[in-house]
Amino acid sequence: MKGSSMNTYMGNIVIDNDVIAQYAGSVAVECFGIVGMAGVSVRDGLVKLLRRDSITRGISVGLENNKLVLDFHVIVSYGVSILAVADNLVSNVKYKVEEFTGIEIKKINIYVDGVRVID
Repeated sequence: MKGSSMNTYMGNIVIDNDVIAQYAGSVAVECFGIVGMAGVSVRDGLVKLLRRDSITRGISVGLENNKLVLDFHVIVSYGVSILAVADNLVSNVKYKVEEFTGIEIKKINIYVDGVRVID
């Protein structure tokens, strides 16, 4: 089990990285302009929109100096400002994930892997 841990006066708390990725993904897809998480096929090099149940494949969670580093591979809506969407994503995820885990976020990297027209 790979996880992020913190020491408290009562003992150790370890949070599995998949739990953090699942929560961060659910926060991300609620943001304006985000269509969903992207999954890149290594074999084909193709990008596909991930379903809600496999959302964690578009997010990677790491730990540097006891701070979280999150990488998001996203698909955005056509016609929206990518900068505005990225700023919104960073602020929402940073606030909610830090509140949820109690671990500070060092860096959030956003990779826009596709654009989709939404009806």
